Amino acid sequence: MNVGETPEQVICLWRGETLSDVLLHVGDKDTHNKHTGNNYYQLRPDWSETLPLLSGNICHYMVTGKKHRIRVFWNRLLLRTILKSVKAKSAGTKGNSRLEFARAVREYKIILYRHVKDFVLIGLGVFSAAFGLKGFLQTNRFIDGGATGISLLVSAVTAIPLYALIILINIPFILLGSKIVGKAFAVKTALAILTLALVVAMVPFPNVTNDNLLVALFGGFFLGAGIGLSIRGGAVLDGTEILAIFMSRKFSTTIGDIIIVINIFIFAAAAYFLSVEIALYSMVTYLAASKTLDFVVEGIEEYTGVTIISMRSEEIRQMIIGTLGRGVTLYSGKRGFGKQGESRNTDIVYTVITRLELNHLKTELEKIDPNAFIVMSPVKETKGGMIKKRRLLH
Repeated sequence: MNVGETPEQVICLWRGETLSDVLLHVGDKDTHNKHTGNNYYQLRPDWSETLPLLSGNICHYMVTGKKHRIRVFWNRLLLRTILKSVKAKSAGTKGNSRLEFARAVREYKIILYRHVKDFVLIGLGVFSAAFGLKGFLQTNRFIDGGATGISLLVSAVTAIPLYALIILINIPFILLGSKIVGKAFAVKTALAILTLALVVAMVPFPNVTNDNLLVALFGGFFLGAGIGLSIRGGAVLDGTEILAIFMSRKFSTTIGDIIIVINIFIFAAAAYFLSVEIALYSMVTYLAASKTLDFVVEGIEEYTGVTIISMRSEEIRQMIIGTLGRGVTLYSGKRGFGKQGESRNTDIVYTVITRLELNHLKTELEKIDPNAFIVMSPVKETKGGMIKKRRLLH
């Protein structure tokens, strides 16, 4: 392992450890490259089992050349973050620091994979929705339901650009989402909506067809696919779904009922300001979009009941309560024959969450127990403990 002449104390260098505690010196600058002035080290055997978990050998430091400075900065930043996280988790405990470090590395890999996947899905969703809006709906004065439909309607009867309306109309829903779903969700949604507005404003799309039926069907298809991909990435492109979740909890009604009521007013306004024919075709657009959305998110309903069977049920219970702010029900059960051998007693965890939180739950479960057995089922309606989400403590 190649380390600079003045070794950086990053990796090593937790709980009072020094560079010599982690690295073994196997040479010096007199016996190696005199031009760069490098000392040569190799990893101590007991640490060599832990650190390779960092992809790309993140511990490989070369601090002497300008071309390596960006890589070194990134490595230091990531290592400091991981070590800080592990220190916080291990405070007041006597755990194995190397084991904790390996777990922290694994968690960061899961989080990194999740974020990359989410932003890819959101990016694809944004371009699909923009194509549906500009390639089909806007040029033919068709609308959709929700905040997108309001934006299209206002743009059709005024001189206000569509991209500006997409941002302005969704701002209240983003602020509401930060309170009822979470700040991370609100940030993702804000970035997704802002990106959609930029794509609509700057990327040219051709007018694919002027046939009303094709416009209604395929405009709804691409728009619904875009919204569905964004939901799978942990964000939404249409803020009315957030409003529907809020109102369903406040008035104990279903999310679907709230969305239908909102869209009735939107299509009635379209019939008045545009024409009855356009309003009827717009309903077809909405149906195509909603069916496509359901297909893209694999038929997930508004609420999803999740049953989790794991030998680490207590950690999962604490995660759902503390991280997601959701209620949990525990069943006393007995495992049959499986990977752990013959039957044994175990607690079965059951919780109900919205589809906007499903992605977050899967990520947290992957960090705690990748082998957990999970069963998900659609829940049409809930009343009681699920309706109001417990406020998280920060």
